Amino acid sequence: MASLRPGDPRRVGPYRLERRLGGTGRVFLGRSRDGRPVAVRVVRGEPAGEAGFRRRFAAEARAARRVVGPRTARVLDADPAADPPWLATAYVPGPSLRDAVRERGPLPPAEVTVLGAGLTEGLAAIHGAGIAHGGLTPDDVILAEDGPLIVGFGAPRARDAVGSPPFLSPEQAGGGPVRPATCSPWPRCWCSRPPAAARSATARAARSSTASSTATPT
Repeated sequence: MASLRPGDPRRVGPYRLERRLGGTGRVFLGRSRDGRPVAVRVVRGEPAGEAGFRRRFAAEARAARRVVGPRTARVLDADPAADPPWLATAYVPGPSLRDAVRERGPLPPAEVTVLGAGLTEGLAAIHGAGIAHGGLTPDDVILAEDGPLIVGFGAPRARDAVGSPPFLSPEQAGGGPVRPATCSPWPRCWCSRPPAAARSATARAARSSTASSTATPT
């Protein structure tokens, strides 16, 4: 966690914000009026102004509230009409998977097995509510005391967002649709260098993004 910076909101909806969670400036540790800790995800920038974004946000937030399972953070509240839109989930103490791998290196096989089982259970609960996470990265996994929990679902991505190339599924890297079967390879969880398939997917995604941004209108 890090201190709030100048320009960060101090209050979102009924929640008083206290700290940053992660370095993106989009997720904050907040407190409800009764002192309960919550994680507040704020949507900043262009996506909030995208046509249809708030409608999709409202639909996904409603679906996310139906997600029930021990491997997911419970969605508590959301306001797609706010400026900026936000979504609040139960706060789960613990490092993100990214931070754990950065500090300790690749996870040992036994921990990878526990991680895989927990993520499978969590994604099944999310998919059961009709949601495809669509952007699952190690930042979206918290290593809690009782096992991994998935966070970061319930708020839609911008329609043209490519995602994080090292963690794209093959269909995302190829420009295909995001659906419940879409998952990420996450090679950095168990090796120090992404395998050839993941490096190839990253390269294809980068080429696709570059081509889209430089294409000449017809």
